[in-house]
Amino acid sequence: MRLLIVEDDPTVRNFILKGLRESGHVADEAANGKDGLFLAVSEAYDVIILDRMLPGGIDGLNILETLRAQDNHTPVLVLSALADVDERVAGLKAGSDDYVTKPFAFSELLARVEALGRRSSPENAPRTNIEVGTLSLDLLAREVRRDGKRILVQPREFRLLEFLARHAGQVVTRTMLLEKVWDYHFDPQTNVIDVHVSRLRQKVDKPFERPLIHTVRNAGYILRSDLDEGS
Repeated sequence: MRLLIVEDDPTVRNFILKGLRESGHVADEAANGKDGLFLAVSEAYDVIILDRMLPGGIDGLNILETLRAQDNHTPVLVLSALADVDERVAGLKAGSDDYVTKPFAFSELLARVEALGRRSSPENAPRTNIEVGTLSLDLLAREVRRDGKRILVQPREFRLLEFLARHAGQVVTRTMLLEKVWDYHFDPQTNVIDVHVSRLRQKVDKPFERPLIHTVRNAGYILRSDLDEGS
């Protein structure tokens, strides 16, 4: 499953992330309400694990109410240190599908998340294929094709290309790539991104007439469809 964890406590967040990934799931993370809301409304997830109390003026219930107001029915498990009945009721009334209090056993959290995932409707299923012009990514088989021709890429190259494709038409910064593709929350001051982008261009762009991956000076990179006019 593809999951989103919105939790401001880094120890708790990393504990959950590690357990979910070791259990074979794909997980994104956000450390505050603003970033959590952005990911929740812009990406497709099987289940969202949402901390009740978050910094930045947007708490878990705000995110939950916004999702439901937008007719987004992604299952949400609220995670909170607030254990009294009124708080549980408030979470359920706001639209949560389950409520787990801290401290918790990871085995129970995982069982509840997987149960919510099994109950989620097909309309909330994560995307299994991304197409940008003549480029196609099969997210299940981890395969890349362009003009129907298979392109062999390494696992890290696939993650990089997938992130660019999910944000096609948008400038993707170096910081975003370090955090989402390499799981770095600091700049290691290496050319690792440049090296991988260069390798991708050799495979995805060089054999074809029009490039897809473009450098935006002093900003980052952008993946644009080769079918768009003027590209």
